[in-house]
Amino acid sequence: MRKLLLIISIFLISCQNASAKSIFSEFNTEVLKINGRNAIIENSDDIVLGSSGIVTHTFKNGISTIVARADVIKKDGDKATIRFGVYKLSTQVAFPKPGILPEVGDKVTLNYLYNRALIVAPNYKVYKEVTKHFKKVNWVHPDIVAAYLAKIFRPNPDKKVFQKVCEVNSTGLIFFALNNNGYFVDCNNFKTVKEVKTGHIKKAQVPFYSRVKNISTSWIKWSSSQISDYDSHYKRVIGK
Repeated sequence: MRKLLLIISIFLISCQNASAKSIFSEFNTEVLKINGRNAIIENSDDIVLGSSGIVTHTFKNGISTIVARADVIKKDGDKATIRFGVYKLSTQVAFPKPGILPEVGDKVTLNYLYNRALIVAPNYKVYKEVTKHFKKVNWVHPDIVAAYLAKIFRPNPDKKVFQKVCEVNSTGLIFFALNNNGYFVDCNNFKTVKEVKTGHIKKAQVPFYSRVKNISTSWIKWSSSQISDYDSHYKRVIGK
């Protein structure tokens, strides 16, 4: 019990400053220069290396549409570099694709949907501490994620599974509470955009804390198996 209280105390101290304000502020700027798939934008302290966002084009009639995803790949002095990618959240088979490439002057919104996050925690205590001290984040309840895993028989979620859950729930971040460290990971590119110190995890529920119990495997799916070690599995998933 004393060890558990120590874990909670360490996590509380590391997070208390972050709880007073939003973890990431949405940052808006415009495309200054384009070179193939890359573009130059104004740099800012609100821009985090590895973060993602959207590029919006406004037509002469005033109507705007999202034309690309943007990933921050470099920060250098007063300029930053973004790389364009396909924005999947707005994809609808019933509607035609915009067919428009980003242009100079298009609006760039970074840290997009970073106010919503999934959470992977080893137990209820850690889950409560994380959600309590990062109050500005709208947390998608882990039961929703676990229910999806149960539906597809995947008790061992990987990068692609998490990205699908993020897409369905319009979520920009995932928080992984691992042994001694917690990681905020971008849903789109799986880059770590913020790291916090935590404590030692003695016991962990797999695949993660939720009220959905006994997620089954499927013998017809090679990718379906139980997690043998919580910490090792998620370190592999996020590349740590």
